[in-house]
Amino acid sequence: MNDQTTRYSTGILPAQMIRQAIAAGELASDDAALPIDEAQVQPASLDLRLGRTAHRIRASFLPGRETTVESKIERLEMHRLDLTGGAVLEQGCVYVVPLLERLALKKRMFATANPKSSTGRLDVFVRILTDNGAEFDQIAEGYRGRLYAEITPRTFSIRVRTGSRLAQLRLRRGSPVSSDDELRRLHQTVGLVDAASGEPVIKNGLAFSVDLAGGEDGFVGYKARHHCPVIDVDRPAHYEKWDFWEPVRADRNRSMILTPDDFYILASREAVSIPVNYAAEMLAYDTLVGEFRVHYAGFFDPGFGLASLGASGTRAVLEVRSHEVPFLLEDGQIVGRLVFERLMETPDKLYGQGIGSHYQRQGLQLGKQFRP
Repeated sequence: MNDQTTRYSTGILPAQMIRQAIAAGELASDDAALPIDEAQVQPASLDLRLGRTAHRIRASFLPGRETTVESKIERLEMHRLDLTGGAVLEQGCVYVVPLLERLALKKRMFATANPKSSTGRLDVFVRILTDNGAEFDQIAEGYRGRLYAEITPRTFSIRVRTGSRLAQLRLRRGSPVSSDDELRRLHQTVGLVDAASGEPVIKNGLAFSVDLAGGEDGFVGYKARHHCPVIDVDRPAHYEKWDFWEPVRADRNRSMILTPDDFYILASREAVSIPVNYAAEMLAYDTLVGEFRVHYAGFFDPGFGLASLGASGTRAVLEVRSHEVPFLLEDGQIVGRLVFERLMETPDKLYGQGIGSHYQRQGLQLGKQFRP
């Protein structure tokens, strides 16, 4: 078990090592006028920024081992949008945007990407592409080149601009995924979930379940309305939530039926805490737990929900979408799992500790664009 002063040769890079990678040129801006800013550096990740142009394309794609992203854009492009003054990305359309960041990774250095929490809570599907890439969101060892975001607004049309941050990047050396035995020891010493949740289910990660108990009125979440106004992703606490959402209440059996292709915001029963020297990722939809996707945004930073930072555990918000058939969801049903990874050293900034984190004490909380 590591402590807050131990350093490792493998693991996820913390904030101070991300800055070192920037200084060494492993992370750089593709635009000299818009260098990487300290505000992009999170405890265990780097926020990625949209560049100056969005390409509307006919279909999603993967470049493949022998192809660049630009060559696929040339083949599939319908038109392009100038983002420097802001532009609307329409619901149901697919766009590819060159990002301002580029990479020059060293040997044994890998990276993974994920949408930011506020992006997922708007039902905006964002995946990162690289030249010669055969997978989304996976940046190969030693990759040198540009990064691109594929963006598909699923429910709401959104307004973005050059510099908007929809995705985040984690850098790692080696593959330091924690074992189940290590997670059990972590829970005993730190408490990965609150005592009210009971003993955690640890199997290939930390299982989490959905809360459909609700309060006196049975309120358990939100369902997105259709045909809504455009949402500007860079306007926090601006929109009245009931213009875009309707309340969801569980039935007397503490259950609900997901309607195919509707989008829901629900919450986990477990209040989660992430130790300061670990980071976690919520794994994607698993066919073993049902015909629905349980999240878009999956990164949990060190310090999230930690009692020593004033949170006493924080519930995970679940971005849920059913596929093709109605699906019965019941209170306490396991819907996913968190996989923990050790950091190379404890970061010099932590989630919620004066860095503008929006969800440290969240309950059932919508994206930052909506007024509380």
